[in-house]
Amino acid sequence: MATGNHSSIKEFILLGLSADTHIQALLFVLFLMIYLLTLLGNLLIILVTHTDSTLHTPMYFFLSHLSFQDLFYSSVTVPKMLENLLSQRKVISVEGCMAQVFFVFATTGIEACLLSVMAYDRYAAICHPLLYRQVMRKQLCVRLVWGSWVVAFLDALINILLALDLDFCEVQTIHHYSCELPSLFPLSCSDISTNAAMLLSSALLHAIGTCLLIFFSYTRIVSTILSISSTTGRSKAFSTCSSHLTAVILFYGSAILRYLMPTSGSPLELILSIQYSVITPLVNPLIYSLKNKEVKAALRRTILKYLQCLR
Repeated sequence: MATGNHSSIKEFILLGLSADTHIQALLFVLFLMIYLLTLLGNLLIILVTHTDSTLHTPMYFFLSHLSFQDLFYSSVTVPKMLENLLSQRKVISVEGCMAQVFFVFATTGIEACLLSVMAYDRYAAICHPLLYRQVMRKQLCVRLVWGSWVVAFLDALINILLALDLDFCEVQTIHHYSCELPSLFPLSCSDISTNAAMLLSSALLHAIGTCLLIFFSYTRIVSTILSISSTTGRSKAFSTCSSHLTAVILFYGSAILRYLMPTSGSPLELILSIQYSVITPLVNPLIYSLKNKEVKAALRRTILKYLQCLR
């Protein structure tokens, strides 16, 4: 078997989404538009939730942090992908690749944790409305957000420290548009059993741990909604959590499959990665604004206020 190490392998080649230059040009325009819209949409959500006093509630506090996380998430991979779509040499340094692996892993974990925290918030609001303010205190909300970041970064740190010990063969080609941990395993000449076991444990931790919290929260939420006698009351209760449930399905459906499926560089693998790392940060602001009357009203007030200031 060929041997190599980090000192001999200085960079990786990212094959990206297509080798056709014309398609690459179209993809550059498409993903540039997606990235700009992602930045605009999430910045608007952050601005509105911080400036409009009607949105100073735990639900929108978590939403603002989800939007900040989506900005961070999208910026980890999309700028490098845009650079490579215009470049003849589609390469990334080993150090840059490892940094990208770390932040992709961390941001995926943060997203999962925040979505589970938001599910618990909806459970508290719908199932225990009289105790909601007492349960979801500001201190608890802040701790839940910080806890999400700490858990995700610690998990990513453990996985990246193990990855730093890998030796890489002469084959430097990654069949992907970015560096993700599963994509590095086929390039390694080292024994990856420990890395693979840790990755599986991390995936199951996020998939099972956070999914269980979301599942039990929504089981209780659905039970409570069905017990409401008024049709209007049931509709209002469901509308408060339908946006979050849509975001959960979009993110978890693609992320879990991506991290549990074998790495092959297949079109399905690329589509799943694009879904949770590019499309999800784009559609989250749309989901929460188009399906939420309070956010739409706050957006209108904020836009009108700034238009008046410009006159």
